[in-house]
Amino acid sequence: MNLEITDYISLPLSEIELTAIRAQGPGGQNVNKVATAIHLRFNIKTSSLPEYCRERLLALNDQRITRDGVIIIKAQNGRSQNQSKAEALRRLQELIQQTLVVQTLRRATKPTRSSQRKRVDAKTGRGAIKALRGKVRD
Repeated sequence: MNLEITDYISLPLSEIELTAIRAQGPGGQNVNKVATAIHLRFNIKTSSLPEYCRERLLALNDQRITRDGVIIIKAQNGRSQNQSKAEALRRLQELIQQTLVVQTLRRATKPTRSSQRKRVDAKTGRGAIKALRGKVRD
């Protein structure tokens, strides 16, 4: 069984450690006896992800990634273990997909002479209109 990240990258579920824990917050008597929250641990350094993907994940400034390179995700929104497990896996998938998006570099450009001239002409035109709004003097 694999977790599909993209069309060409997938993670075996054996690399992901899922632990059921008790959820926090309101829930009545059920919250104290049923472990519905999921604690997901994923070691980036020992994973089968491509090298560039591992480097980008380790370079992320994310509070869910420890110094040892382990991603820790706690999901407790679902009312059942299966819902929380699906939520935790979805969050891990989104985190890895986020690192695969390559941002395009911005190239600085200069405005053309005609655009500079148009801007200055528009400013002087607006200034002339505002100057005509004053009181008429004799």
